[in-house]
Amino acid sequence: MRLEDLDEFIIEDIEGLDHPSDFIKRDNYAVLILRLPQINNSIDIVSFAFIIENSSVYTYDRETKSLNKFGSLDDLVEFLNIEVEKLISKIKIYHSAVDNLEESIYESRLRDNFMQEWLSYKKDISLINRLMFHSSITLDQFLLYLKKDLGYENIIAYEDVKEEAKRVYDLSKAAIDKLDNLYNFHRAKVDEKMNKNVYYLTLLSGIFLPLSLATGFFGMNTGGLPYTDDPNGTLKVVLISLILEILFFFPFIFQNFKKIKRFRK
Repeated sequence: MRLEDLDEFIIEDIEGLDHPSDFIKRDNYAVLILRLPQINNSIDIVSFAFIIENSSVYTYDRETKSLNKFGSLDDLVEFLNIEVEKLISKIKIYHSAVDNLEESIYESRLRDNFMQEWLSYKKDISLINRLMFHSSITLDQFLLYLKKDLGYENIIAYEDVKEEAKRVYDLSKAAIDKLDNLYNFHRAKVDEKMNKNVYYLTLLSGIFLPLSLATGFFGMNTGGLPYTDDPNGTLKVVLISLILEILFFFPFIFQNFKKIKRFRK
């Protein structure tokens, strides 16, 4: 297999690092492009391009722009199996991190940086999910090619790789669903806390409303105000303020008493 034997459009596809995972079949050869995540401290995307001619496999070197002999189909499946097993071990680490985040929020140990952690996990796992979705479809097409066109005997090994890739996709999807549930729970907790704060502020404002009314009324600089010449005027104004407070709180207490009674039932 020489580089000159490849279609020019095929060369453009395998040269592009951003080309999605794909399987392309030609008369004399086939091309397998896989974009897989590599997870270390961050997630890097690595694009692998394999050219299959009968039972021989070649790789394309993007730096030298040349084809190199990779090995046989057995060598390819062994390579893919190692790469996918790495992904499974890494996605399990993400699952553990999401589980710890879940425990902290369910045990009311809400972290100050919860949204930063949540967004970081969501971004990384969503990227893994997208890449493995396209990779799984591509491996399905490649597996069909091995069965029908090449009659490859060790097809079970490739089926295992396909199942492992599908497992990575399923694990990432499960982690995304859990993150979405955590976000909804977190929003509910934040909204509940905010509603309590608004409730207490409203209650505090209500307490001072009758007092403000009495102060504003008796503090007007106008003539003819009651109790201006009464030596017990201040005491009477205080009593009026207390009566207004009682009148204000009576409906509130009655309403909450009914709620408490209904809750006990």
